[in-house]
Amino acid sequence: MSLEGQLLDQKSLRAVIGKTADWNEIAKDCIAFANATGGRLLLGIEDGQSEPPADQRVPPDLPDILRRKLAERTVNVTVLPGVTIAPNGGQYIELRIPRAMAVASTTDGRYFLRVADQSKPVTGDDVMRLASERSALPWETQTTLHVPRTEIDVAKRDKLLAALRASDRVKPSVKEKSDDELLDHYQLAQGPNLTNLGVLSLGRQHHRAQLTTAPVIQFIKYDEHGQKVNKLAWDDHTQSPMELIEAVWQEVPDFRERYELPDGLYRQNVPAFDEIVVRELLVNALVHRPYTQRGDIFLNLHPDRLEVVNPGPLPLGVSPQNVLHTTVRRNEHLARLFHDLKLMEREGSGFDKIFEVLLSQGRPAPELFETHDRVQVTVRRRILKPEVIDFIAKADQTYQLTQRERITLGLLAQHDALTARELTNALELPSVEALQPWLKRLLDLQLVQNAGRTQATRYFVDPSLLHSLQFTGETTLKRIEPHRLAALVLEDLQRYPRSAISDIHQRVGGEIHPKQVKRALEELIERGEVRFEGNKRWRRYWAVA
Repeated sequence: MSLEGQLLDQKSLRAVIGKTADWNEIAKDCIAFANATGGRLLLGIEDGQSEPPADQRVPPDLPDILRRKLAERTVNVTVLPGVTIAPNGGQYIELRIPRAMAVASTTDGRYFLRVADQSKPVTGDDVMRLASERSALPWETQTTLHVPRTEIDVAKRDKLLAALRASDRVKPSVKEKSDDELLDHYQLAQGPNLTNLGVLSLGRQHHRAQLTTAPVIQFIKYDEHGQKVNKLAWDDHTQSPMELIEAVWQEVPDFRERYELPDGLYRQNVPAFDEIVVRELLVNALVHRPYTQRGDIFLNLHPDRLEVVNPGPLPLGVSPQNVLHTTVRRNEHLARLFHDLKLMEREGSGFDKIFEVLLSQGRPAPELFETHDRVQVTVRRRILKPEVIDFIAKADQTYQLTQRERITLGLLAQHDALTARELTNALELPSVEALQPWLKRLLDLQLVQNAGRTQATRYFVDPSLLHSLQFTGETTLKRIEPHRLAALVLEDLQRYPRSAISDIHQRVGGEIHPKQVKRALEELIERGEVRFEGNKRWRRYWAVA
């Protein structure tokens, strides 16, 4: 079962049955999904659970009651309830809510929008912005240029479809589709014509230019006096957004500049701007920009910083204060294409990755600035504390840190100390209590120390530990990340083919929970990297050559 988020929520049956029924709350969630990109409500599965109770049965008249009650409370909302039987035999209702053709609201004029895993109220000027930003038909799927499929750039099409079929993020059933079916699946074509997304990704140069809002990127380099010393532009519309990312990275020589840092008797080469950071900034600029608004993307390179300026404000529901935790996809189909091509992570804006990389390199966190017509992200070139680089790398290697832990540790390693309130603000968390999952394990491992009480508690990294890298804790694999565990299992099977799961578990790490090893094997099987034969205790696994 999927986790709750932008496209999914789950609630107990008590929310729609008897005296505990809260129809206004259900209506609010339906409106929020309808105003975003649609979604699903699973009624009958408690928060934190993946299945309903095994003996749970849905009253036969409940789907009709849902339709009637929600129709009485909402405007421009369609609900499609259906009874589903879980693998354990329990029943629940899957309530599908399509994207609304017009702005959805309650019957008394209140508006909501799905932002990450919450249904947020939309008020004041944002109501007008919601109405203006969402047309009845998303920009991506419109076919207003009437460009026939036959006018497609064949080289671009073949390259894109080959990349999709080679991606491990694309389901085998999708890869088996014909070329035309794949174009339809990714909303690149509709009927006889290419959609706007199709023109943007696969169209010929003159068709892409006719879109008027096709992205144009300008790179401008400034000297220490603020004078322009170099300019590059990608404004001829010969390249798709996917190709633009590679072109900018390859054609700007400044991005590959490196400088040396002392590292004991040796010297360490460090990039002026990390490739992951630059690519993530470009992906964000291309995927999350409003394609109904004209304006160039600017990369302003100063001696001490890089500024990426994108036209249009942040998506509704996202602000500089919550960007680290909030997911809103302005261009749903373009985001899916980028995700399946492995150019981006679909969940999240990539900002968490930018935070992680910069902080683990001893650089300041990115700075985000928004006005009514543009968004600017600034990343600094200077490394504040070179010793942080080795510290984070060694700590991660020893303790298999999560992304949250790497971000927190990077922040604290750059400062002498941060109070609980300062750390809460730096991590954009709603309260001091929310620090727990970011800090607890770092404190347990003694990577982070604390002093004081409540909000005045100060957190810091012991300077002697930062320089000596002599960690006192034992190395453990208990919190190993799924992708790391999958890589270990695959490497083990390459050495020891036709192994039982118990043998794999023992060799990879006995302290890891058996279910984690089983999930890693299932993932590798689904990706086609591992095969098996036999059942239960006689099942044997081997790596596909």
